[in-house]
Amino acid sequence: MTHNYKSISFQGAHGAYSDISCRSVYPDLETVPCNSFSEAFSNVISGKTDLAMIPVDNTIAGRVADVHHLMAEGDLFIIGEHFQPINHMLLGVKGSKIEDIKHIHSHIHALPQCKKFLARQKAEPHVHADTAGAAEEVAQKNDKAHGAIASELAAEIYDLDILEREIEDEKHNTTRFLILSNEPEMPALEEGGDILTSLLFEVRNIPAALYKALGGFATNGLSLTKLESYVDENFQAARFYCDVEGHPESRAFNRALEELGFFAKDVTLLGAYKAHPFRKKAAPDLGEL
Repeated sequence: MTHNYKSISFQGAHGAYSDISCRSVYPDLETVPCNSFSEAFSNVISGKTDLAMIPVDNTIAGRVADVHHLMAEGDLFIIGEHFQPINHMLLGVKGSKIEDIKHIHSHIHALPQCKKFLARQKAEPHVHADTAGAAEEVAQKNDKAHGAIASELAAEIYDLDILEREIEDEKHNTTRFLILSNEPEMPALEEGGDILTSLLFEVRNIPAALYKALGGFATNGLSLTKLESYVDENFQAARFYCDVEGHPESRAFNRALEELGFFAKDVTLLGAYKAHPFRKKAAPDLGEL
């Protein structure tokens, strides 16, 4: 199916890692910055943009909580995933040196990803809505005592110097993004390849409901790559989000869904899409067992 996509929303300012991800996957689309994840979702729902690029997990910081709850509303479809390596730079105004930096501005997830550097630098951290917005504010301050942890693209956009490269604690620092649309874009079953299917479901009020609900995937040879719970007003985890390796139109998946139906209700298909090649690259080599 051919789509004439023209624009894609992301949370943050131009130069944010979400913006980099948009440009990497869709280099010809207009990237539209948003003040919040909710705004990025709303842009797609209203038709202001065609797509949204939303971070959901980071290998160091874990899940992105705000998105976790927006996804549960089920208003948009997942049509793809992207894994973006995160290489943090220390940025400063023109002519500044690393020893000048006494204040470091960045996103709430980026700062803990650079704890070792921050401990060495002994600078005061300041939390911002996104890394690129932090870089923009540092440029506006034009004060050598203020620096930002952000991307190389942000340095280019806001005309800042890169004082030190790759300051993240772990070199495996990677964020998984989901690409969202108003309409599903399901790969054809005959295309083959590695397919992921994302689901929402609510377990019934019976003993061992989750165990029994997931049993159908196991008996049909389908692996789960992600399982998230949602706490309701009574603090009971009755609703779940999961990513399953398999195509929803395959016989195995349909048998699993049939079994799921005995122990769960309100099953919602959020999308089926091709797994990103990063998954194979990141998979451990277990050798011969």
